[in-house]
Amino acid sequence: MLNKKNKSWNNSTIFLVLFAGLFAVVIGHAFMAHNAETVTSDGVVVSTEPVKLSFSDVLRRAHDIKTMNIRGDNATGVMNDGTKYTAVMVYNPELLEKFSNDGTAVSIDTSRGWVGYLETWVPILMGVLFILWIFRGMRGAGGGIGRALLGQNPTKIVTGKPKTTFKDVAGIDSEKQELMEVVDFLRDKSKFAALGARVPRGILLSGEPGTGKTLLARAIAGEANVPFFAASGSDFSGIIVGLGVAKIKEIFEMAKRNAPCLLFIDEIDAIGQRRSQNSYNDQDREQTLNQLLIEMDGFSNETGIIVIGATNRQDMLDPALLRPGRFDRQVYIELPDMNGRREILELHAKKIKMEKDVNLGDLARGTTGFSGADLENLLNESALHAVRAGHKLVNQEDIEEARDKLMMGPRKFRKMRPEDIKLTAYHEAGHAFVSTIYSDVTDPIHKATIIPRGRALGMVQHLPLDDKVSMSIAEVRATLAIEMAGRASEEVFFGPDKITTGAEADIAMATRLARRSITTAGMSSKIGMVAVNQVQNFGHRLPLESASEKTAEKVDAEIKEWTDNAYRDAVKIISKNKSVVKKLAEELLERETLTGEEIKEIVLGKKAKSVTKKKKVARK
Repeated sequence: MLNKKNKSWNNSTIFLVLFAGLFAVVIGHAFMAHNAETVTSDGVVVSTEPVKLSFSDVLRRAHDIKTMNIRGDNATGVMNDGTKYTAVMVYNPELLEKFSNDGTAVSIDTSRGWVGYLETWVPILMGVLFILWIFRGMRGAGGGIGRALLGQNPTKIVTGKPKTTFKDVAGIDSEKQELMEVVDFLRDKSKFAALGARVPRGILLSGEPGTGKTLLARAIAGEANVPFFAASGSDFSGIIVGLGVAKIKEIFEMAKRNAPCLLFIDEIDAIGQRRSQNSYNDQDREQTLNQLLIEMDGFSNETGIIVIGATNRQDMLDPALLRPGRFDRQVYIELPDMNGRREILELHAKKIKMEKDVNLGDLARGTTGFSGADLENLLNESALHAVRAGHKLVNQEDIEEARDKLMMGPRKFRKMRPEDIKLTAYHEAGHAFVSTIYSDVTDPIHKATIIPRGRALGMVQHLPLDDKVSMSIAEVRATLAIEMAGRASEEVFFGPDKITTGAEADIAMATRLARRSITTAGMSSKIGMVAVNQVQNFGHRLPLESASEKTAEKVDAEIKEWTDNAYRDAVKIISKNKSVVKKLAEELLERETLTGEEIKEIVLGKKAKSVTKKKKVARK
């Protein structure tokens, strides 16, 4: 009885065996030709490899050569003493006649050996087989040799049903509610058909990277208890023209055999980019897109397949892909708000051993702009720090260190001059003091530190009380003053000749805030309530939109006036409270880090709580 493995032999295997055999024969022949040996009657191995002679040696020893057999540019023969030789011989009739007159038996061999025939026909045979291999891979549904060669089978079938459900997805409750109709359709199609309702055939999930688009697609399939097919958009592109169309057909045929089911295409912008009249070099990609459009809304509409696409570049997609009937519903997954971040942290915290006093609420407040993936990575970094520190449980210190590392970069152990450390302390003390003065309109301080991280020599962190959707003009002016307070403190305590480049990031942030407030929010009385937003195009700055050169000059002048006023405001506040700011700076020099409560107590004139002094970081 034949083994099943023997039946699996195909043309690919036969081709590889044939190639390996021919290669072994050629190598073996070459090896034998260059390693000729003879065993004497005494059992001694004597090398019979011919002596190699140069062309000049042949001319010099012409009287010693007995025979000479010329084939191509090579000559072989025997010397008068019986020694075999090989030499490079240039064909010259006059020279050969001279050898013959000297008594050498000269012969010319024009025949070809079997190795010569192999050298001619093996490359041709290999080329023909390779072409057949490629064309067989383009036949479509079958798993051809060409497809196996290029690794072009993208379909990842989840056998059974995905175990992920909506319980495993946190922080996007409104998006989950939007997708419950799809789950209900996959569970019970009849109640929709009874009212004549048509469930969306396609759903496009868009949003920032790490917001949970792939996880949400798996959760829909797990919640509906249906098969789940997944592929990436780049899997449908290859070096062979027509292969993308074939793979689109293949994955949809596979999905139809398992309907009702979900078909998920991640990074769909790889094949769904907007078509152009001049895209001659993208014909294969456009053919793949055309096939996808046909499969999603062709002649057979009732397939039971719901296609879910995911992308963070929705603006690049072709309009035909976004029309009703294909991607009927477009769900934008935003970055989680504060409540969403707390839910995500609580979900991932179940897998990590933490101390009971870890405040995930404060962590959610201090991670504005973090995606779900960022929050999961933050908790993982805190666990790694706890392991390095030898802690049995993850504590608040590990959480703080992980957050600072992700937001500002790893801690730098650099050697700094004492005057630089002192100037950094006064710089951060200026930020902290002005922040406390404006605490009624800005976010409260979480901590101030002079421990260098990334490119920053120190920082002052704020914790928002809630998610902000807008800023008042009073808050904008206060924030500008806070940003300018570091440079103002340097000038007040060390003089205008001692200011440093440490305020570079502060000035950039203040300029961006002032420009946005003036050009898009209409907060300037001189510019008015008009949108003159300045845009960027591939890194090149363009003129202001819908604005003349005169308006652009007014905008620049207004931005400068706002930042100058903020700087004067910060200098005035710090100059009137030099003793308090100096005390803050001295405390920072001693402890390196102050909490928000400690800063508030120093500013209000109370004695700071006695805390365990932190070990100073060695700046090597």
